[in-house]
Amino acid sequence: MATPSTRPRPKLQVMRLSDAAAARIKEISARAEKPIAGVRVGVKNGGCAGMSYTMEYAESVNPADEVVEDKGVRILIDPKAVLFLLGTEMDYKIDKLSAQFVFNNPNQTSACGCGESVALTPAQESVISDQ
Repeated sequence: MATPSTRPRPKLQVMRLSDAAAARIKEISARAEKPIAGVRVGVKNGGCAGMSYTMEYAESVNPADEVVEDKGVRILIDPKAVLFLLGTEMDYKIDKLSAQFVFNNPNQTSACGCGESVALTPAQESVISDQ
């Protein structure tokens, strides 16, 4: 019998989806021109605040991808983005002038005025070990 210290720890889920985000991803995935393995989410350098979120269809799962299954949707996270996205909820917002995916990220320290780029800090190691 495993003791608490020898039991494998459950894997931490890097991101989660709101119901609205999951529904929208299912909707747009169903209209994809060819079969997809999931939606790849990441971050890249750029924009006036320093970084921006990326999203694209993924035709296959890369061996190093962090795979998140939430609400019937598969999200593939670039391994270089994991610490920047840890604890993030992806939502889908509709208002009078726009409809867009929104990232509610506890690692975000600021954003530019246009909302296209953000400043992110990697999650601290103590936060990861507490999860």
